[in-house]
Amino acid sequence: MGCNFYCDGVDKAPQRSLFNALGMTKEEMKRPLVGIVSSYNEIVPGHMNIDKIVDAVKTGVAMAGGTPVVFPAIAVCDGIAMGHKGMKYSLVTRDLIADSTECMALAHHFDALVMVPNCDKNVPGLLMAAARVNVPTIFVSGGPMLAGHVKGKKTSLSSMFEAVGSYAAGTMTADDVEEFENKACPTCGSCSGMYTANSMNCLTEVLGMGLRGNGTIPAVYSERIKLAKEAGMAVMELVRKNIRPLDIMTEKAFQNALTADMALGCSTNSMLHLPAIANECGIKINLDMANEISAKTPNLCHLAPAGHTYMEDLNEAGGVYAVLNELNKKGLINTEVMTVTGQTMGENIKGAVNRDPEVIRPIDNPYSETGGIAVLRGNLAPDACVVKRSAVAPEMLKHSGPAKVFNSEEEAIEAIKGGKIVKGDVVVIRYEGPSGGPGMREMLSPTSAIAGMGLDKDVALITDGRFSGATRGAAIGHVSPEAVSGGTIAYVQDGDIISIDIPNYSINLEISDEELAERKKNTKLLKKENITGYLKRYAAMVSSADKGAIINK
Repeated sequence: MGCNFYCDGVDKAPQRSLFNALGMTKEEMKRPLVGIVSSYNEIVPGHMNIDKIVDAVKTGVAMAGGTPVVFPAIAVCDGIAMGHKGMKYSLVTRDLIADSTECMALAHHFDALVMVPNCDKNVPGLLMAAARVNVPTIFVSGGPMLAGHVKGKKTSLSSMFEAVGSYAAGTMTADDVEEFENKACPTCGSCSGMYTANSMNCLTEVLGMGLRGNGTIPAVYSERIKLAKEAGMAVMELVRKNIRPLDIMTEKAFQNALTADMALGCSTNSMLHLPAIANECGIKINLDMANEISAKTPNLCHLAPAGHTYMEDLNEAGGVYAVLNELNKKGLINTEVMTVTGQTMGENIKGAVNRDPEVIRPIDNPYSETGGIAVLRGNLAPDACVVKRSAVAPEMLKHSGPAKVFNSEEEAIEAIKGGKIVKGDVVVIRYEGPSGGPGMREMLSPTSAIAGMGLDKDVALITDGRFSGATRGAAIGHVSPEAVSGGTIAYVQDGDIISIDIPNYSINLEISDEELAERKKNTKLLKKENITGYLKRYAAMVSSADKGAIINK
């Protein structure tokens, strides 16, 4: 296999002296140096078990002849950050994670990397770093949380947020809310529905960067420890074969990811992260590709929040490979792409069995003939906006109603909980985009309040911000251009009629071009004051949501 960059020559003696300071033996110094990027911390439930995963990876690397060396990556818990200023710091960490991992990996000349992420921005951030560094790399996540149980039914974090809305509507008592509080999140792991973290961990499998089960084996199962050891051994095989991330994350691999996204009913945040990861690979994903792929890809899974099944159920049903095998029955998957197993995707999924047709619908009996996400365009979003179609009630797929306009999430929540939103309304929350927020906050609190008050089949919500994967209902985000950039959303007024037609991919503000032009002349755009630190730099450098909110200026 050969030794690492530092193992031979007098000119590398100073570096070896520092390895001596680490307590490394000569044997360890001769082996390939494998960086293990640990996102362990004690504030994110999805990361509190990662120390055990990392230890297992170290074992696997050492067993296969490598020298494992751990260094950290940060991670934010979106659920804890939700509904306050902290959410401004969630999306922005994706680039901090990518940048810092790139710096550590290249500064220390690692021969290979094992990425150990779990929750939302950690996964795409490390995939972006993997593309930049481009040494043999494999991913193994911390795994999903088991579902909670309340009153004999499985539940999850989305139900917890909706319970707050139900309490505000008077349909749930404080004792009921407390029961959810104590039982909705029963174990460590990424929250148990098809939310952003689990979406991205599943799509890591589809991209070919993680082993089978990376997205679905529950965090508390011993099988996940075994998976981590296997990942440690597998990265050494990647070193032997010199298989690198850019050999795996090809254009066809991203097409597979978009296809699986539609079948699984993933979070709308994937429409931010997949373009950003692809960009690091030198590949451009136009959001219109999502509609093209959705038009021919059936939606096979209705995991929470779209339905009443959870990640543990998807795992028992056969996991991501079983979904891919269903899709492959109609030739919807590129099977020749390379993966971290050293085999093609076709070889990986051969023989994968769908063990539960209620959790993974067979290809000829889908939930819908089209995929779980839709990209809409119109005069309200000329550059696109995104909705999780699979989580929208049928009666809201087409909707027209009067706008109720708010310039921040806080204003909207106050109005929703104050009973000021009624059936038929279209709630508009603006100045929450990547630059205008800054940070493009998730809007789980207002959407959950709407759902908890029983209005999710009657009220739409539109924003230049974004949504948690736990959001359900006619929640349309990523409106581009955003308000702070002079997008149409900045000029919507209370009472304006907004027309939404998800099956036909359209969203329009029903005013004349002349009226819109007049408003643009007479409306002063809002600029948020007193933005400091990293947020100030981020706001100045970030692209629009339709480009993946990448740092490009």
